[in-house]
Amino acid sequence: MLSLSPSPRQIFSTLLPHLRVAAAYAKEIQNRVVEQPEKAYPGNFFASALTDADLSVQTFVEVLLLAYFPQLRFYGEEHERTFNTKYFPGIEFPGSVESGSADLLLTLDPIDGTRCYADGFDNYQIILNVLSPEQFEGCLLISPARDRYFCTLRGAGVLEGCLSDALEQCRPIGALPQNPTIYLGGGAGIFAQALPDRYVAYDVYTEYSHQEQRPSMVDFFDGAYGGAILKRANFLDGAAMAFMAQEWGCIVSDHRGQSLPPLRSCTHWAWPGLVIATSPEMHRDLLRTVQVVEHNLGENR
Repeated sequence: MLSLSPSPRQIFSTLLPHLRVAAAYAKEIQNRVVEQPEKAYPGNFFASALTDADLSVQTFVEVLLLAYFPQLRFYGEEHERTFNTKYFPGIEFPGSVESGSADLLLTLDPIDGTRCYADGFDNYQIILNVLSPEQFEGCLLISPARDRYFCTLRGAGVLEGCLSDALEQCRPIGALPQNPTIYLGGGAGIFAQALPDRYVAYDVYTEYSHQEQRPSMVDFFDGAYGGAILKRANFLDGAAMAFMAQEWGCIVSDHRGQSLPPLRSCTHWAWPGLVIATSPEMHRDLLRTVQVVEHNLGENR
């Protein structure tokens, strides 16, 4: 039996005009946005941040999805705080695809980079993903303050456009960056000292400033760094950007150098630790760094 799932391109084409409105809203209220009580993520001041914009954008997208694609499952970052979660078929991958059901899952990070957003910086984004039980099928990453968006469909590379552009007007992004700076995310700062001397470590946890904007993971697509080590990669954001990087031509693997596991086999909505590199040589160097550090940690337990 054929699934009734719409294609990722159909989903993005339908929602893009409305997401421009969400982007305009987020940009308009940024300098006076009200922060909500922080979420319970001890030791992670990025994940704990929450504002009115996170909740409003999520609610807006939920209304759109229930109007246009009510058959699709949906997992939004703020699903525990909204009124609409109960109206979706589910928030997880289906156990099996039955006749007349949809096998896709949509995920949303309504304001990725909430901490940056609350501090008045422009490196925040709205990220909408289309997932199958096995892999990412598409990612739409919208940067309101930068008047741009990226559209990534599996097997079709990474395209970029201005917010006013239709999907058909988007163009491929530039060549892979040749940059020795390595982004360390999700608590991957433990790998900094073990990197070969030819690389420069950028640990987002220690480098972040509330007063001065610093690069975040999305800045990888503008050449801010040439590779990354992630301790873990949440499906909502870090994993989505890893998918984009892979479609761009990067080498992406787990910390053992293996291909990434099927999404439905993962726990806590995340891939395990990732290595992202723009060349085979860099990939070997980063893998060696990770494995040396993890071996030493294992011996010291």
